[in-house]
Parts: sequence; structure tokens; C-alpha cells
Amino acid sequence: MAGSSAVWAAHHGGWRLRNGLPGPQRRGRAPRLLPPTRAGASLTRPRAAAAPAVRTASEEAVYEVVLRQAAKKGTAPRLRPRWSEDEEERLLGWSLLGDAYDRCGEVCSEYAKTFYLGTQLMTPERRKAVWAIYVWCRRTDELVDGPNASYITPTALDRWEKRLEDLFEGRPYDMYDVALSDTVSKFPVDIQPFKDMIEGMRLDLWKSRYMTFDELYLYCYYVAGTVGLMTVPVMGIAPDSKASTDSVYNAALALGIANQLTNILRDVGEDARRGRIYLPMDELAQAGLTEEDIFRGKVTDKWRRFMKGQIQRARLFFDEAEKGVAHLDSASRWPVLASLWLYRQILDAIEANDYNNFTKRAYVGKAKKLLSLPVAYARAAVA
Repeated sequence: MAGSSAVWAAHHGGWRLRNGLPGPQRRGRAPRLLPPTRAGASLTRPRAAAAPAVRTASEEAVYEVVLRQAAKKGTAPRLRPRWSEDEEERLLGWSLLGDAYDRCGEVCSEYAKTFYLGTQLMTPERRKAVWAIYVWCRRTDELVDGPNASYITPTALDRWEKRLEDLFEGRPYDMYDVALSDTVSKFPVDIQPFKDMIEGMRLDLWKSRYMTFDELYLYCYYVAGTVGLMTVPVMGIAPDSKASTDSVYNAALALGIANQLTNILRDVGEDARRGRIYLPMDELAQAGLTEEDIFRGKVTDKWRRFMKGQIQRARLFFDEAEKGVAHLDSASRWPVLASLWLYRQILDAIEANDYNNFTKRAYVGKAKKLLSLPVAYARAAVA
């Protein structure tokens, strides 16, 4: 399936379950081929300067959630949850809240090394909060993409959503929940993006084709764009930023979509071997391609032309996302920008493989990663 973009591009290397910790990265989702947005255009996807600001049904649904979260800017932090006596006893058994956050940090450091390094520049409170969100996204993703995915039912996801509601109300179930429950009590984070990510998991239980991009776009929001809405309140907007709150959230949303489209394009062959196609079927037909072409896995001129358009679309979203980085709090810019740059380079690798994403996996080598980090740091410092 196509995967969740936990804490924007943090999980560049993919996820695996170990000792009951949350697991593998899911692969991508794609946006429509449109140029960057103009002022006042839709909050959901880049648009041409002359294009009318008309939202589709999927965009309208996402727009409402973006506005709801953006409206929380400046909301006073809520008080920490009041634990019950039983919960206090459990917390004491974990050496209080610090241990819960430490465990989240361990997960992040093991599976998202580059992003974890970047979080060290954040304030301790923000750093720990980002770790907690990261772990929740991983655990949610693991439900439908881990070793026990074949046993997951809609009822199981309903229980996971009830558990989410409980932790938002200060009733955590385990130590990872404790960390997130504390986080959402301190930052103006809305529950809806978390619920929407679970909705994306529900789709993955039964849906393996997307007939139009508009269908795919909503799925993309559910499993990836939601992460930007979860994390912007924690990462913070620069005090001197002249950008509207909406535009900053729009950039975060664009980054999640760009990452997921990149995942799709990287993992076409892997998804096909699982019977899944995360590409708009109508666009494939317009390119003269069929499902059988995907399953056959042969690189043709038609496929190359199709892929060029898909890559162009992803880059437009990365460009839109990059505009928002400068408006984040200064301590949050480097991890986001570094992850963005590293993930965008996967598209270059697909091109270098002559668009063979059926049998070759595009990746960014360690040397390129190491070269990108100081450049991203310098750019973030002057943004």
C-alpha cells in the first residue's frame, strides 16, 4: 500500500516492526499535475496563476480540516490531563512521563536518523512532542501494513480510533499514548487529522485502485497530508513571519502529498506485486497504458512519458512545500528542509534508472545525504 509520511519526510528509510514497536512505511499517493498556487487560491494543491480558485469535492473536504487546525493558532496550551489513580500508578512504574518520551525518541532515532538529528535543534518540549506524534503515526501505519495486517478488521480500526479519543481526553492506554496525550494537552493540536489518518487505513483494507486523481488526492490527504497538520502546531510558526497561517499549513500539506507521490513512483513494482496500483487509472488510460502494462513491468516509451508527467507533478508540490519552510520557527526549519531535499532526490534517482521503477528501487546514497545536510542547514539558517 502507499505510505504515511510521518512527521513530514521523517521516515525516509522505511519502517520495520521490532519488539512490538510500530512498523513499515507505506507507499505513496499522488496529486494532480498543476503549477504552483497563486495568492488566494485553494489551500490544497498548487494551481496555475490564471486558473480559477475552484475546489473539487475532495479539496473542499480537506480545506475544512485545514481551516479548523489553522484557526487554533495562538490557542492557549491546555492543562495536562489529570490521570486517574490507576494511571498515576502506571506512570510511576514507567519512571513518569520522561521515560515515555525517551522511548519515543529511541524509536525516532532508530528509524528516522536524519530527522532525529534535526530535532536536536528544537526546544526540548517541541522535540519530545514531535517524537510522540511520529510514534503514533508509525503505530497507526503498522495496523494495516505490518506483519499482522491480514488480521486487521474495520472493528480493530474502530477500537484504535476510540483509543485515540481516550488519549486526547487524558486517558492513555500505554506509555506511547502517555507521551502523545501529554503533547496534545500542551499544543493546539486538533484531533481531526489523526482521525483522518485512521480513515486512510480503512481505505487500505478494501481499496487497491483509484480511478481518478480526485479520489487519490483525498486518500493522499488521509495518509500523508494529515501529518503536516499534526506537526505544524508543534514545530511552530516564526514570530516574525508575514505569511498567513493558512499558507503555512498549505505548505505542510503539500509536502505530505509530494512525499507520498514520490513513494508511489518509487514503489510501483513492489505495489504491483501485491496487486495494488496507486496511480490514477484515467491518467494511465490517457497515456495508452493499462493495468496489464503495470503488472508486466516493462519500461516503454509510453511509460517514460507517463512517468515524466508524474515526476513533474511531484516536484511542483515539493516547490510549494519549500516556500513554507522559511515561515516555520527557526529551530524547526533544518529537519524539515533536509528531509524535503533528500526525499525529492528520489525523483532524480528514478530518472537515473531510466524510469524503471518496476525492478529497480530508487534511493539516495549516503554520500549524497551527507552532502545535503550542511547545505540544508545553511539554507535553513538564512531562510
